[in-house]
Amino acid sequence: MKIHRSLLSELRNTIMPGKVIVLYGPRQVGKTTLALELLNSTPLRSRFINADELLYREALASQSRQTLGELLGDAELLVIDEAQRVPDIGLNLKILVDSFPNAAILATGSASFDLANKISEPLTGRKLTFNLYPVSYCELRETLGALETRAQLERWLVWGGYPAIVTTDNLSMRQRLLGELVGSYLYRDILELDNVRQADKITALLRLLAFQIGKEVSLAELATNLAMNRQTVERYLDLLEKVFVIFKVGGFSRNLRKEVTKNSRYYFYDNGVRNSLIQNFNSLALRNDVGQLWENYLLVERRKSNQIAGRSVNAYFWRTYDQKEIDSIEEHGGHLYGYEFKWQPGEIRRAVRSEFLQAYPNSSLMTISQANFEHFLEC
Repeated sequence: MKIHRSLLSELRNTIMPGKVIVLYGPRQVGKTTLALELLNSTPLRSRFINADELLYREALASQSRQTLGELLGDAELLVIDEAQRVPDIGLNLKILVDSFPNAAILATGSASFDLANKISEPLTGRKLTFNLYPVSYCELRETLGALETRAQLERWLVWGGYPAIVTTDNLSMRQRLLGELVGSYLYRDILELDNVRQADKITALLRLLAFQIGKEVSLAELATNLAMNRQTVERYLDLLEKVFVIFKVGGFSRNLRKEVTKNSRYYFYDNGVRNSLIQNFNSLALRNDVGQLWENYLLVERRKSNQIAGRSVNAYFWRTYDQKEIDSIEEHGGHLYGYEFKWQPGEIRRAVRSEFLQAYPNSSLMTISQANFEHFLEC
């Protein structure tokens, strides 16, 4: 099964001479496949280079206009896969685009913290950045059709959207592949950093987060449970965000003194990764965390749809000390949009609606359930 990735058309439309397109994303999410699809569908003369290969890595790191020109050849589009492997990649990309302004470049990288630190300053004004996430519900719908995709909603909630998992029908093989992904790939970029050698602590940290979806996370409590200092926990959380395992959502507050903003909530970029960490692939009928799965799924799917729509959004949750809360608040275009996620259709509690709208009268509130989630995801 060939999965249509929505980002492909966006990349096609964005490629232009003298610009570097940077494609970030976790390992095994399909960056190389997407880059090759782009090459196969463009009329531009193109060249694909894998920076894992020493020969190309040394040439890309040369800072020599002549060597870089030989590497580019007559290509109008140069794709550099695993670009974070190249020392001083940002400076070398700058030399490329400045010396050969008629060429376009696509650079992919999984270790976003590494690649971002190397390219941000040298490529100021010369780059555009995109993130490739696990396969979205809308991409599945375009590939499989609306009826089949919706009929398998439980599958996406439990098993997630990594391409290898989506295209595998055997349940035991899916579980094995997810275990391999979690055990061998997700942490590799982190463990390659100096002074990060505690894979067991990272796994334990993620397991604690997996049980706290939809709840504020106390860093002090995590540090105590893991027998680590708070600074190390903060560092690990930051790294896990930068390699696209988790993302953080902060509390929203503008008016009320009783609004909770101190702690953040953490969510997983993929439900399958989360379920693999806690070793629970049971059907929804046998689970007591359906609400957490639904909330996590909708939040990350919304991030994907916001990127495709080109919508810049500030995202929060909202909660008061007397337990009134809204799962998601989006701020864009000068307005606030509140969403409460419910697996079964239902209304937002009257007291919650009343207090929030009184504090923020120009905002809107909506419940997102199985009945209307496709509209929310803009499929």
